[in-house]
Amino acid sequence: MKLRPLFDKVVLEPVEAIEKTTGGILLPGTAQEKQQIGTIVAVGNGGVMDGKEIVMQVEVGQKVLYAKYSGSEFKYEGKEYVIIRQSDILAIME
Repeated sequence: MKLRPLFDKVVLEPVEAIEKTTGGILLPGTAQEKQQIGTIVAVGNGGVMDGKEIVMQVEVGQKVLYAKYSGSEFKYEGKEYVIIRQSDILAIME
């Protein structure tokens, strides 16, 4: 990826929304709830921010759960991404 986030930022590729319920009912686009799960595609270098050293604890390729209203969505080379702060990551999914 040619996109490199700065400082404590992380670029995620969001997981697709659920299109079918467990019972097999197909959901229209307006009823699909967006999940807060994504795969990390790029990680910033960390550094010193506001006098505190930020050490990056995540790596490219990890699947993570992130806060619902965090980050900014954008399109790059035809794909949708979300850029968030490392502190908005709630868990690493293993």
